[in-house]
Amino acid sequence: MEHPRQITVIQAAIILISTIIGVGVLALSLFAVRAADSGAPLVTMLGFLIGLLGLMLITKLGMRFPTQSIIEYSEELIGKWVSRGFSVLIILFFCLLTALASREFGEVVVTSVLTKTPLEVTVIVMLLLAAVSSRVDITTFTYFHHFYFPIIVFPGLVIVVLSLKNAHLINLLPLWGNEPNGMSMLGGILTMAALFQGSFVMTIVIPAMRRPEKAMIAGVVGMLGAGSLYTLIVIATVGVFGAEEIKKLVWPTLELAKTTSLPANILERLDGAFLAVWVTAVFTTLLSSYYLAIYFLSQLLRLRDHKLFAFLLVPFIYVIAMFSQNLLQMYEIIQLVGRCGLVFTVVYPLVLLIVAIIRKKKGRGDQLVAKSD
Repeated sequence: MEHPRQITVIQAAIILISTIIGVGVLALSLFAVRAADSGAPLVTMLGFLIGLLGLMLITKLGMRFPTQSIIEYSEELIGKWVSRGFSVLIILFFCLLTALASREFGEVVVTSVLTKTPLEVTVIVMLLLAAVSSRVDITTFTYFHHFYFPIIVFPGLVIVVLSLKNAHLINLLPLWGNEPNGMSMLGGILTMAALFQGSFVMTIVIPAMRRPEKAMIAGVVGMLGAGSLYTLIVIATVGVFGAEEIKKLVWPTLELAKTTSLPANILERLDGAFLAVWVTAVFTTLLSSYYLAIYFLSQLLRLRDHKLFAFLLVPFIYVIAMFSQNLLQMYEIIQLVGRCGLVFTVVYPLVLLIVAIIRKKKGRGDQLVAKSD
């Protein structure tokens, strides 16, 4: 499949940041606190390191095969039928991620903003928006992320930094948690790592980069940006509310925005502004996960264009999204799916990279790419 090589290193990093920062921002601190109490920031950072490992594996593979995505080069490495089996599972996984993100979006909107709007309406509207926006090539996909990036990152960063003035250092001690539990912390670390699985978008970004040999720089910068913001959010929420109070909240980050005000009381509560930013972040995350699903599906079926599947998967994803009976069950499913997904976003790329090194396999277009750049 032909890829227009127009994505720069900065744009690749921006895609990564706006894909990772999304729907999980609201419940991020709750997952971390349940795992380690005051050790939530530590759990978040360890989860980030696992996410970073997954990204580095994917990027290393992409740099070895700079003209192919994981669906294409996996067939060369482990055989057609085995790789196609894993490719189908990866497509299903990103369909699941899209469904769960849209459901979580719907729950937040009908609870906090549009209380009289049916949940089904908010979910289907966001899915249709992602479907319409996914009918573009990779260059326009990049422009979407580039345009929304400042709207997502800078207001979010301002809110978190302003909230730190209300934080108490005592709430963050001890750093490893009050009563460290190995299994609980491990579960929390894996859940945090799952929030960084959007980094898988690099598998389709690298073939479209002008300088694929610099993909690692873009990846690390993007992950550091997203990881830093996530860690700051956890530090701020735990510092302001304390671990025990967070356990009673459903969306700690939203409560944090409610307690934060601009200097001179220009705005006494920032939750309205934060929700606007969050909706934009949800859109870019949904767009990436849905785009990955339909793009991989088109490659698996050897089609030149993915537009055929833009609306075809919407009913299937909608049914999955409405499967959860309530909010609590939804978050249980989200954590389970996220942890299981690490098999596809960390373990599978690791196996492929080991096979590529042992068999000394590299993409046929390596020299051509190097010469053209």
